[in-house]
Amino acid sequence: MSFAPTERKGPKGPLSGVRVLDLSAYIAGPYGCSLLADQGAEVIKIEPPVGDNLRKYPSTLEAESRAFVGVNRSKWGMVLDLKQETDHAVLMRLVRDADVLVHNFRPGVPERLGIGFEQLSVINPRLVYCSVTGYGSKGPLKAKAGYDQVLQTMTGMCAMQGKAGGPPEILYGSVVDYYASALVAGGVSSALFEREKSGLGQHVGVSLLRAALTMQSARLIWAEGEPRDVGGRDMRSGGITGIHPTKEGYIYLSANTQHFWAALCEKTGLKEIAANERYDSVRKRAQHKDELIPRLREALAAHTALEWEAIFGEEVPCAAARAVEDMFDNPQVQAEDMIATFEHPTLGSYRGFTRAVEFDRTPGPEPFAAPVLGQHTDVLKATSEQ
Repeated sequence: MSFAPTERKGPKGPLSGVRVLDLSAYIAGPYGCSLLADQGAEVIKIEPPVGDNLRKYPSTLEAESRAFVGVNRSKWGMVLDLKQETDHAVLMRLVRDADVLVHNFRPGVPERLGIGFEQLSVINPRLVYCSVTGYGSKGPLKAKAGYDQVLQTMTGMCAMQGKAGGPPEILYGSVVDYYASALVAGGVSSALFEREKSGLGQHVGVSLLRAALTMQSARLIWAEGEPRDVGGRDMRSGGITGIHPTKEGYIYLSANTQHFWAALCEKTGLKEIAANERYDSVRKRAQHKDELIPRLREALAAHTALEWEAIFGEEVPCAAARAVEDMFDNPQVQAEDMIATFEHPTLGSYRGFTRAVEFDRTPGPEPFAAPVLGQHTDVLKATSEQ
């Protein structure tokens, strides 16, 4: 039995033939499933009658939410009310032939709906079952809903971003959600690989808490006897590393090695401080950043950010600050085929991201647009009965 309403165009991917039931909402679970779809998996997005809450997020697009469309590419869309016996039966038929199921219900909810891991493993022992939670399946916060910026704030990410002596700052862009989605795709793929040896599926647990702490592994080290806040002081990257104003626009600079520091000084006309023993290590430059940054910014005022980007070239790691819209026609992005044109039932034609990972021998089929609510329900229900 094939779940796909139509065959996907293009070559096979490393996960072609794998069938994924995506019952998740928002970003972490759904985008993890899109990453699996990028690699050829057949993914069915199963939504309740009211739809994924991400569909309702504010957007300048009238017909659909930009966030939903961007997170749910290359999926077939289906609506099921799991509280209704007939729709629950449809899901059970789909589970029998599925390889993967992903959800982000709070612990305890799947069991009440009759779709817990143990319950579904009876129907399909080979099922890889991935649950995405806020805080995990154990502990005092296990029933608490998880949200990206809540976890950022809780785990120290916002405190790290804030200026010294200033308030914490949020990292916009749902960075915890997107990193969790990568853990979903990686964890599911590993479980599928192990299933080839054991013949059995297993439960894969991903949480936003675990994702937020994984992202901070370089800071999450506390040696015996150390005071607090050592991680924050460690990771300030040499004082001058960061975003600086220019004649027009802003530029990010990194000069954590002696080679890059010397090149930065030469290019900005500050060659005399390159050899100054007071600044001849990344630690010393961090200690004396209040002396260095004003001189550096005075020099940077001579050119625009784009001009400095050209001046520094490969000799100083840097980037002029750009808007994400600039990426659609960026030559490097174009060369890597990261942007494609999609056709959507209500939006019409739009450009969007294609795939996150390259495979030379099994590159995977062409991506396609996210579904409108329930777009393929009828055909998928009919297919499940065959």
